[in-house]
Amino acid sequence: MSQSNEVALLVGAGDAIGAAVARRFATGGYKVCIARRDAAKSAALIEELRVDGFEVHAFSVDARQEAEVKKLFATVEDTVGPIAVCLFNAGSNVKKSLLETTGTLFFKAWELACFAGFLVGREAAHYMLKRGRGTILFTGATASVRGSSGFSAFSAAKFGLRALAQATARELGPKNIHVVHLLIDAGVDSAAIHARMKAAGGIDAKDIPPDSLTKTQSIAEAYWFAHHQAKDGWTHELDLRPFAEKW
Repeated sequence: MSQSNEVALLVGAGDAIGAAVARRFATGGYKVCIARRDAAKSAALIEELRVDGFEVHAFSVDARQEAEVKKLFATVEDTVGPIAVCLFNAGSNVKKSLLETTGTLFFKAWELACFAGFLVGREAAHYMLKRGRGTILFTGATASVRGSSGFSAFSAAKFGLRALAQATARELGPKNIHVVHLLIDAGVDSAAIHARMKAAGGIDAKDIPPDSLTKTQSIAEAYWFAHHQAKDGWTHELDLRPFAEKW
C-alpha cells in the first residue's frame, strides 16, 4: 500500500511517540523502519501496520554505538529504500539530586540523549546529502531549554541535543536538508507517564482535565507537518504543550 519508495527511519522509536510517528508516516505513504534496542518490542506495532497493508520493518540497534548506527543506515538504504526522513527520539529522562548523580549516570544520559543523536544525525546527513534532500527530526523536551532541580544529567544531555540540532540545521539547511527540533514541553499522554504520575503523586490520568497531556498523535502530526513544509517557510524549532501547561 506504500505510495512511494521513500523511507521514514525512526531511531529510538518506543511504544508512545515512536509508534505514533510510525503510524502517521505509514498512512502517509512511506515505508517505515522502526529501530530500537530490542526490535522484538515492536512486534505488535509491526503486525498492526502490516495487517493494514503498510510496509514496515523493525531493526535492533544501540544508537550509542557508532558501528551499529552505520550498519543500520547502510542496511536500510540497501534493502528497503532511500531514507527521506529520519527521526531521533531516544532519551534518558532520569531524575536524581545532584549528589545522587554519579559520573556513570551523567555520562549514560548524555550518551543516549545527545551523543547518539549526533551519530544518527550524521549518518542521515551522509545519505541525504548525496541526494540533495531530506529531513532530520530531533525530539526535545522541557529540559532542552530549562534545567530543573533534579535533572542535571537529563538537562545537560537535552541542551546538548538542541545545540547539535541548531548547528546541524545551519550547516545543512543551505544544502536542502531540513533539520527540525520538536520541543515537547508537556507530559505525554502515554502509559509510562500515567504510571509516573501515579507513583509520584497518586494522580490517576483519568482524573485530570481532558487534553492536559499531549497526545502522541498530536506529536506525530507536528512532525508530519514539519517534514512537508515548503522550502520558503521551514521551521527549525517547534514547541508543543497542552492548553493547561505552565510555561
